[in-house]
Amino acid sequence: MMPPPLKFGFHDFLNAQPLLVPLRRQAESLGWEMILDTPAALAERLRAGELDLAMIPSIEFLRADYRLLPGVSIASRGPVDTVLLVSRKPLDRIQTLALDHRSRTSATLLRILFHQVLPQDIEFSTADPDPKALLKTHDAVLIIGDQALQLAPRPDWKVHDLSQIWFEQTGKTFVHAVVAVRPEVELKKAVVAAIQQAKIIGREELAAIVQSQSAKTGIALERCRDYLQHKIIYDFGAAELDGLIHFQDLCLQHGLLDLKRPITPLSHR
Repeated sequence: MMPPPLKFGFHDFLNAQPLLVPLRRQAESLGWEMILDTPAALAERLRAGELDLAMIPSIEFLRADYRLLPGVSIASRGPVDTVLLVSRKPLDRIQTLALDHRSRTSATLLRILFHQVLPQDIEFSTADPDPKALLKTHDAVLIIGDQALQLAPRPDWKVHDLSQIWFEQTGKTFVHAVVAVRPEVELKKAVVAAIQQAKIIGREELAAIVQSQSAKTGIALERCRDYLQHKIIYDFGAAELDGLIHFQDLCLQHGLLDLKRPITPLSHR
């Protein structure tokens, strides 16, 4: 009797496509089912046991006893254009801030980067990612993903790229999302290798992915190419681990994590 397919959760943002396109193509042959959802929803579904592994926000990985699939992440080093705080007031005068409901890591990063500037009594809320509508009723909005990349800011808006500010303050890579594996799940060596190989295949097929995604999203071809080729890092090595540990330490310092869990690579057979 064949074992049930692994349930592998992934988001469908533009930044995921160089991994997602080859992963979906290999799903049947390697025995996994790709399940698409928002980053925040994937974290909840992984925690609930509905998924075996998933690309989830790094803060959610740090909050649970998952295993890390090494070699793959979604990270950035400098401006990324898809994690933006957009404000119509100076930071120290913001009273109401809407957070993109799909985000977890970015909302945490915002609290760390601006803790000395934002008012202590600021009112946070979560909402659908519609910055133009939200800025009619809120002083600022945190927007992520493709909607951030498509944003056409008004002259009176101030736009802050959180990845750029992180790099300016720390000099470190920022890890937005990692592949987390539930502790009871063992992955075959071939499955781990295929997931790690996906980023290489994605780079080789980048021109076709850019063409397809530009047509699908309406984002200009060159902007898609620049974003996927130069803004997003798909590796998880020493620099990414260093950045993730630093983020973990800052989360603990600011009371955004309850304890420091070890960042443990998964085992496979």
